[in-house]
Amino acid sequence: MPDDQPNVLLVMTDQQRFDTINALGHEHVHTPNLDRLADRGVSYTNAYSPAPICVPARHVVRTGSDPCRTGYLGNDKRDAHHLEEECGPFLARAMRERGYETFGVGKYHAHPGDIDLGYDLQLDGGDYAAEVDADTSWDGGKVGAMNMLPQSCPLDPEDRKSAWIADRATTEIEDREGPFFGFVSFSNPHPRFNPSPPFDELYDPDAVPDPIRENQALDMMDEKIPAQNHHWWKDRTDDTGLHTARVARAYYYGLVTQLDREIGRVLDAVEAREDSENTLIVFTSDHGEMLGDHHGWGKTSMFEQSARVPFLVSWPEELPAGERRDDLVSLADILGICTTAAGDQDLRDGVDVLAGEERERLFAVHQTPRKTSHFSIGPNFTMMVREDDWKYVWMANGGREQLFDVARDPRETENLVDEHPDVAARLREACVAHLQRHDSPHVENDALREFPYRELDMGRYLPDTYPTDVGAALEDR
Repeated sequence: MPDDQPNVLLVMTDQQRFDTINALGHEHVHTPNLDRLADRGVSYTNAYSPAPICVPARHVVRTGSDPCRTGYLGNDKRDAHHLEEECGPFLARAMRERGYETFGVGKYHAHPGDIDLGYDLQLDGGDYAAEVDADTSWDGGKVGAMNMLPQSCPLDPEDRKSAWIADRATTEIEDREGPFFGFVSFSNPHPRFNPSPPFDELYDPDAVPDPIRENQALDMMDEKIPAQNHHWWKDRTDDTGLHTARVARAYYYGLVTQLDREIGRVLDAVEAREDSENTLIVFTSDHGEMLGDHHGWGKTSMFEQSARVPFLVSWPEELPAGERRDDLVSLADILGICTTAAGDQDLRDGVDVLAGEERERLFAVHQTPRKTSHFSIGPNFTMMVREDDWKYVWMANGGREQLFDVARDPRETENLVDEHPDVAARLREACVAHLQRHDSPHVENDALREFPYRELDMGRYLPDTYPTDVGAALEDR
């Protein structure tokens, strides 16, 4: 480690798939700046979100703790103040305690909205709305049936929230003497899939890769996939649905490339500093996006497109450039990376990535929260474990299981549970042991807790103001 503490910059996106960096072999998407970042350091090609949905994934990042420790397995909007007492100081506060000036710009997804996360300067979407004279609703938000349909944004790229985040981040990077810790958190490419011109015309829908749709029965073993499809108005799996999926994928990639431009501006600001070689950058996302693969949309699934994330670590003074590694890496490792670079290591539930430590297994969980208890208990609990090339998935709804050899079958189209019952049993037992370490209620009698199979009903997403009485709404006009 160098004598001087490095600057540390965590750049995070929202809902960005692992297969959206051209330099890592994904030639269907144009990402010159992420390519530049990959060439600057080490790319981890087997990185996962241990809770593939927004709130719990971000709690993992800020606490360095497994979601079974934080108690957030889904988008639970409980007050998060207690997490520091249970897990230790939040990442930004931990870095401030190590002598860093800290700033955060963008999306945090912690409750309440004004929670002190440990930053000397903490700017979010409300600051963007206050500073930019534009229709900010176009930058995201839930809009019912339109949320996952392809659409162009009328805002110029320079007026988008992603541009504002890059503006404020570059200002902080340029003005800080150091050492600084910065969190730059973009809210794209989260739906809506709405790039601004010219990014909305970069990709030909007929030229983008088709979604993986080889085994619908296997894809929908997790009942949350069809339930979410219905919720987000994405039920169509026929040729009409396939065409819409292609267009949505083209617009999603357009949003990724638009975002790549802003990431490039942040990287430019780092490289303009005299101490750029002693600046550690971590780039990742909170989870992926199904984008029509496996007949699914959104996140929460344990398929690669949802649970696997991009993960780049660069530090020119200490790490090799342009290296690719297939270690199992988790979002829980970020706190350890940052505190290790700062000279006072705190790994918590992570491993020492900078020293090349490898974990034997990596776990991920999801459970739609219930307001009645700290832990949700119900049939829509799912769990994944990766071990070498094996991936095992448990679905409490009906006790369903999947086993994939992701090296031989990277598209995850063949369930090998029956062919390799010994592997499935070993990984099932590993899941039990992991949950027992955290006193999880999802274990019962030393086995994974199972519920009788039932279809899950999430209903249709409708805005809170949507009229329930159509006739009365028309009369009011």
